[in-house]
Amino acid sequence: MNEYPTIDLSHLLPSSQILAGLPAVERIQRIRADRWIGYPRAVEALNKLEILYNWPNKQRMPNMLLVGPTNNGKSMIIEKFRRLHPPSTSSDQENIPILCVQMPSEPSVTRFYMALLAALGAPLRPRQRLPELERLSLFLMRSVGVRILVIDELHNVLAGNSSPRREFLNLLRFLGNELRISLVGVGTREAYLAIRSDDQLENRFEPLVLPMWEVNDDTCSLLASFATSFPLLHQSNIATLDMARYLLTRSEGTIGELTNLLTSAAVAALDSGEEAINHRTLILADYIGPSERRRQFERELL
Repeated sequence: MNEYPTIDLSHLLPSSQILAGLPAVERIQRIRADRWIGYPRAVEALNKLEILYNWPNKQRMPNMLLVGPTNNGKSMIIEKFRRLHPPSTSSDQENIPILCVQMPSEPSVTRFYMALLAALGAPLRPRQRLPELERLSLFLMRSVGVRILVIDELHNVLAGNSSPRREFLNLLRFLGNELRISLVGVGTREAYLAIRSDDQLENRFEPLVLPMWEVNDDTCSLLASFATSFPLLHQSNIATLDMARYLLTRSEGTIGELTNLLTSAAVAALDSGEEAINHRTLILADYIGPSERRRQFERELL
């Protein structure tokens, strides 16, 4: 007869049940690792990205604008999509179907082409002129088979004055027409305002918004998914409207902050021996919300 009772791990996903048998140090590492949770709006975004990926080549390709507050899951969705279509090499030919580039803090066409070439892994020579950068960028993007160009931090296009901003918006239109690929812009509400300032671009970019989280059934479902993914020995009863209200108040409504809070609480659950996320471990969690972090920083500056 087994001297120790078997712990019921039916509250966890099968993959998390396996992790629950690891030592605490290893479980903490797994808890802190990135995790994909397919909540409805994220799945919708992935589905729309997949439609763009499989769109037949034509003169006017459809585009997408993924908009939401900072730290609300946009980059996680793009990274998940990129991993579904990773770069590959065959017969000495590199293939990069999804190319991700970050919009420079200043919307200069030259700086954008340099960032694009860096994302392609191309060596850069000093003092290259814009026509040369453009030719090389177009050549390499065709050579590696780019099908979707993702431009992150697109709201940075508003950082410049009207002339560079117009020049960059014209560049977006040029790239889409010249390469016959889909463009995906990622950014805050300001990214939508930038695209909306150009009638032709606005008609080509379909916006998909990732709103702030609210106290509703969708959030409870999200919390239930988190609870089943953390390798804790006891059930975390956090998928309730009351708990959603408490968690969203502390995290201020973005999924990135909510993830940080729950991750810290899960680590506290292991360190304290509670083995579940509850009010005690949430209080013990090494987490400070965005507003309080700003207040602390401002106090330190005084």
